[in-house]
Amino acid sequence: MADSKPLRLDKAISQVTDLSRAEVKRAARQERITVNGMAVTDPSSKVCETDELCLDGEPLNEAGPRYFMLNKPLGYVCATKDGEHPTVLDLLDEPNKHKLHIAGRLDIDTTGLVLVTDDGQWSHRITSPRHHCEKTYYAHLADPLDDSAIDKFKKGVWLNNEKKRTKPAKLEILYRNEVRITISEGRYHQVKRMFAALGNRVLELHRESIGTITLDEDLPEGMYRPLSEAEIASIA
Repeated sequence: MADSKPLRLDKAISQVTDLSRAEVKRAARQERITVNGMAVTDPSSKVCETDELCLDGEPLNEAGPRYFMLNKPLGYVCATKDGEHPTVLDLLDEPNKHKLHIAGRLDIDTTGLVLVTDDGQWSHRITSPRHHCEKTYYAHLADPLDDSAIDKFKKGVWLNNEKKRTKPAKLEILYRNEVRITISEGRYHQVKRMFAALGNRVLELHRESIGTITLDEDLPEGMYRPLSEAEIASIA
């Protein structure tokens, strides 16, 4: 529980689970809830932050911040809710999913690395332009590029309806119309607009890394895993 003041049992449990307060009351009547090892059937009972709450024998006390790496497939939006499309949070089998948010969004037609957390300060270090967190993408383009594009990206590109060039970006031509690009800002549809400024078009876009966190090659599309301690600490 985030609150240090005593809370009603039903409110305390609903805060750390996906259960409604009505469902918590029903579980209490069925003697499925224990507080410090003792069954409690009264949902209005007061509990404190230090109390050990269990449902069906499983501890419910809120854990520390959560950090996940997800391999985003096509067709999913990076939002907590959407009336038309599935969201990346739909792919997570985690309690209290509504408290999680996406640290660095991707378009519905872009795949690859998405970081999900409930640590606002940590995600701010990824998304804030002040921190210059680099993101690397693989892009498949409609037309081949020549080496002159490397210098153009390095100097910064003028985007349509923008007052400043983009910050210097690193462009690597892998093969004719296949490239890898690293940027350190997150303007609206930036990668697609940068290539559009060169008269080209992105057909496929896949994020490979954020900072030094690289998408796990063994992580299938639509799957996720917790970040390692080293990966979490790398966002500083």
